[in-house]
Amino acid sequence: MKKENDFFDKPGNIRLLKILSYICLAIVVAVDFFIPRGHGHYPWDQIPGFYAVFGLVACILIVVMAKTLGKKWLMKKEDYYD
Repeated sequence: MKKENDFFDKPGNIRLLKILSYICLAIVVAVDFFIPRGHGHYPWDQIPGFYAVFGLVACILIVVMAKTLGKKWLMKKEDYYD
C-alpha cells in the first residue's frame, strides 16, 4: 500500500509552522503593549505580555511533568513480564 504524505511529513512545512507560531506569539505580545489597561485585581495584570509568557511556561511545564510522570511511574521495565 502506498503511504500518503501528510502535511506534517515534510520538514519544510514543520519549519514554516514553527515560524508562523513564533510570529503569532510576538504579535500577541506586541499588541499587548498598546492595549490600554484598567485597574487590575493583581499587580501582574499591569505587566504587558504577562499572560502570553505565563501560558507558554505553563504549557512547557505540563509537557515536562507528563513526560517525567510517564517515565517514572507508568512505564515498566523491558523484562517486566518475564
